[in-house]
Amino acid sequence: MSTAANSPTRAGRQAGGKLRTFWQRVTDGLQLEQLWGQFLSEAKASYGLYSTEVDWDEIRRERRRWKRFVRGAWALFQAMLMKLSPARRVLLLIALALLVAEPEFRWTGGQTTVGPFRLGGIGALILFVLLALELADRVTMKRDLEIAREIQQWLVPACPPTVPGFDIAFATRPQNTIAGDYYDAFERPALGAGSAKPPLLVVVADVAGKSVPAALLMATFQSGLRALAATPESLDEIAAGLERYARAHSLEGRRFTTAFLGEIDVETREMRYINAGHNSPILRRASGEIQRLSVGGQPFGLPLMSGVESSYASATVEFRSGDLLFIFTDGVIEAVDERGEEFGEARLVPILQSAPAESAAQTLGRVMSSVNTFVGYARQHDDIACLIVRVLG
Repeated sequence: MSTAANSPTRAGRQAGGKLRTFWQRVTDGLQLEQLWGQFLSEAKASYGLYSTEVDWDEIRRERRRWKRFVRGAWALFQAMLMKLSPARRVLLLIALALLVAEPEFRWTGGQTTVGPFRLGGIGALILFVLLALELADRVTMKRDLEIAREIQQWLVPACPPTVPGFDIAFATRPQNTIAGDYYDAFERPALGAGSAKPPLLVVVADVAGKSVPAALLMATFQSGLRALAATPESLDEIAAGLERYARAHSLEGRRFTTAFLGEIDVETREMRYINAGHNSPILRRASGEIQRLSVGGQPFGLPLMSGVESSYASATVEFRSGDLLFIFTDGVIEAVDERGEEFGEARLVPILQSAPAESAAQTLGRVMSSVNTFVGYARQHDDIACLIVRVLG
């Protein structure tokens, strides 16, 4: 009796365990509140994608509210419909017609009539097939993007270089699998016969745009930079070479690149830098004083006026023990929360000013954590890249 009585209980526990395992797989361990927040974020992002193709000014001219609503809904539906291939558009319209009208079907053979059958189920089946087709496309594209991401990761350092007297850390987060942001830190060949140690080159760049087009141009920027840095060219000549190459491949200025180039003499702790239209890096002195490094010129690849050659000014700063240099792309300060408010430099600067005597990686982790907490469930809309150089004692 005891064994028989316990069997249903054991079977129930096993079924409950399988159900919990399945639920964990479906939800990735997220709580219902987190799932709802994620859904709202994705819904807002999708609405933004489709609504950009709707002429809202024309719809607002309609005086009657209900007509504005109908016209807006119809315009959004058409925007969604046109994202599909022609064959899938037709199938979607057929499926919706079957679901809404629910026509009946009778089959008559001789004196026997079978039915009626409602065809709404066929409409639901067509929708399921369309969903499966769209998911297959997305999975294939995601797989290709993952391969592209692996290739892109080969182009940037996996870990910072070890340089006596300096602590370096960097982080990147693409908006959509692959990014147009670039960071790097590597030692150049010693420039002169009297140079005992090779200079350290730190770079952060941001190609206009996102995803695949920006990532492809980022790869060409990386290869050009590495090739130029391997020569005895000065920092000014490297910037001029990057400008010439970027302008030749910028699609008439539509794919320009902002960049910050800094060359550090590890013996004298002096850094010569050029800012090509990039967000001005933040140099926090050990005393708490904030300096911005903005000397340079326009972004690489912008069209020039006839007969005018681009030129880039350079400047030099001297590092002291305890100083911290934070180089970043605009994805950090332009990260938005669910209300559309930007993180901004007003939140970034105090984090750097109050940073204790910790490692560069810890400071960078606190910055990224603050951005994540501020953004919440809002979808990331731009690539993020950061690089920190902390000067040791």
